[in-house]
Amino acid sequence: MASVMPKLATFRPRLLADLRDYNRQRLAKDIGAGATVGIVALPLAMAFAIASGLKPEAGLWTAIIAGFLISALGGSSVQIGGPAGAFIVVVYGIVERYGLPSLLICTLGAGILLFLLGLFRLGTLVRYVPVSVVIGFTNGIAVLIALSQLRDVLGLQVEKMPADFFHQIGVLANHIDSFNPSAFGLAIGCMALLFLWPRLWQSDSVFRQKLAGIDRSSTLQAVSRVPAPIIALVGLSWLAWALALPVETIGSRFGGIPKSLPAFQWPPLSWETAKMLVVPTLTLALLGAIESLLCARVADQLSDRPKHDPNQELMAQGVANAVMPFVGGMPATGTIARTVTNIRAGATSPVAGMVHAATLATVVLLAAPLAKHIPLAVLAGILLFVAWNMGEWKAFARLRQFSPHYRLMLLSTFVVTVVFDLMVAVELGLVLAVVLFVRRQSDIFRAEPLAPSVDGRLRFRLYGSLFFGAVTKIDPLIDAAERAPDGLHMELDASQLVSLDTTGLDALEQLHKALDKRGGRLSITGLHGHARSLIERSGFIDRLRPADELQ
Repeated sequence: MASVMPKLATFRPRLLADLRDYNRQRLAKDIGAGATVGIVALPLAMAFAIASGLKPEAGLWTAIIAGFLISALGGSSVQIGGPAGAFIVVVYGIVERYGLPSLLICTLGAGILLFLLGLFRLGTLVRYVPVSVVIGFTNGIAVLIALSQLRDVLGLQVEKMPADFFHQIGVLANHIDSFNPSAFGLAIGCMALLFLWPRLWQSDSVFRQKLAGIDRSSTLQAVSRVPAPIIALVGLSWLAWALALPVETIGSRFGGIPKSLPAFQWPPLSWETAKMLVVPTLTLALLGAIESLLCARVADQLSDRPKHDPNQELMAQGVANAVMPFVGGMPATGTIARTVTNIRAGATSPVAGMVHAATLATVVLLAAPLAKHIPLAVLAGILLFVAWNMGEWKAFARLRQFSPHYRLMLLSTFVVTVVFDLMVAVELGLVLAVVLFVRRQSDIFRAEPLAPSVDGRLRFRLYGSLFFGAVTKIDPLIDAAERAPDGLHMELDASQLVSLDTTGLDALEQLHKALDKRGGRLSITGLHGHARSLIERSGFIDRLRPADELQ
């Protein structure tokens, strides 16, 4: 019995391995990187929560608590976890259709599923999702994120946005007369700052060269290191406050951010509710797994640290998501933008991610009263910029370079994600991938006729995989056997047969029966590997006559 039980993954966080050769130099780098990422995470965490239909503190404490747990328990040295843009559409849909308590149940269920995926070593299965499907739903999510932010970008007086694509467009069109120029100006200014600020400080920029000739002190370097989101958030918030611009803020919509730790709460668990939320829970789990492992793979490419452990990473994601419902948080996963920032800031271990969480917690507890002045249009501008960077828009321009199968999977996943539902889009993409893969493999298989032998044997050579998708190509051989003269001897050369499944084996048995009815014979030569093993285990070898005709 033990031999058939799956081998479970060992719960061993990467932190334990990274601390073995830890020193002061690495600690200094991790503190600097973690502080930088913590500052960058501040506006993003609030923006993701608000866009998801939640209060800003839900995103902040998710970034703090889940971010700490994912770094401390995860399988990557440098990945940063927290609320992510990919979750916005799904979370908003759950809250809008089922309510906030149902989101907590979905998050808890997704956490349990993620932990089990890692425990049973299924982390590598996520890599089998075709890249066309990933690009399709990633670009679709980016479009939906951008659409969801138009209310705050335009400053429209809309009490609540629906989750459906077409209804959102209708609501925006019906309220366009409430357009707020001040909010629009702040959002455009925010996106302009996010785009221009890093380019102003590039070593080859004219601005930096001129400024360097005026100021040779360390002040220039200090200013250049301030992340663009913080410049936009602080600068435009001060501008809106100083000019008393008539725009909606965190304070006017949410009353500010509590200056206290989140209170423990028990999610309203019930079996009836859980059954109703199976699909949303699976969506969160699948999306969280894909996002976290894709992020970890990007981190592997950019960092010189050891490759991540996908199963340990999923178990850490599971623990973090299972904890968040008890503190009123939202789903969490690996975040590419913050992970890349962490790597470029010099992170060497998960300690940087833990410092990021501590930095964010300190800022929240000390500066929470100031958050009420942040205009929602500025956060919307940040999310529009995130959505633009999130999408792989060049993939659309390169579609002509790829096969019709690739184009069909990418475009269908994209359209279904935008118009219908993310889970349906992923399911459709995976089904199309399987169907198209079966079709390609069936095209590869062929039964090529060979010259008859000197004793009159009808000979064929089998190429590729004889499986359920290719068995129709054996039908002409069966038809030939049924119309052939009595006593026909047919020989199949299986030396180029790569694999054989039970449906393919059944087709061979049908061929054997057709020949046997007319006193003919079937011989199969050159069998090897899995195909030979299946024929022997099935007993088909005993039904051939004489027994040595299976060679």
